[in-house]
Amino acid sequence: MRGPRSAGPGVEGRFHTEMMGLYDRFAALGFRPVLLRRFVLLNGGVAAAKELVFKPGTTGLERLLDAGKPELSMEALMLRSEYRGLFADLELKEASQRLASASRSRSRGRLQAKPTERT
Repeated sequence: MRGPRSAGPGVEGRFHTEMMGLYDRFAALGFRPVLLRRFVLLNGGVAAAKELVFKPGTTGLERLLDAGKPELSMEALMLRSEYRGLFADLELKEASQRLASASRSRSRGRLQAKPTERT
């Protein structure tokens, strides 16, 4: 596994700003992730994402999926091309897997065949 790729402070600063903006995006959907916001404030956006991506249930991904907005998630933000260089391969893989598995588990419950009547 490789470590984090180098990225300029400008990219890291933009990522931090976008991580802070997640709170506002979530709030517009009726969810206020106060702990996420505080964690980002205390640790910085990149450090927060690196830690939270390995802690299920901490990023609001499930709520965003329920709202049909996975593109607003921290995981999706990490996978954007301009920010990929801030993260190690393992962190990016985890973000990708979380998005994929959460999407699959959500869609599985919604696609149910109706029972047919036998006469």
